[in-house]
Amino acid sequence: MTKGFHGPGCATQLDFPNTMSRSDPIVDEIHAIREAIAKASDNDLRKIAEAARARQRASGRQVARLPPRQASAVKKAS
Repeated sequence: MTKGFHGPGCATQLDFPNTMSRSDPIVDEIHAIREAIAKASDNDLRKIAEAARARQRASGRQVARLPPRQASAVKKAS
């Protein structure tokens, strides 16, 4: 990987060597939780989603259900 432009919104550790290599305890905690949830569900996305829905139901809080949004056509560059 080379330093420089990698596409819109793309940055690499080579572009910001002093900022992207630091460890953030909050991000580390989120990653650990995500890994624990995935491991408990055998890394099966359907099981992960069902477990999330079960936690929502068990919380007793109201969950907003929004209708799906319609996809819009995108014009291709000519």
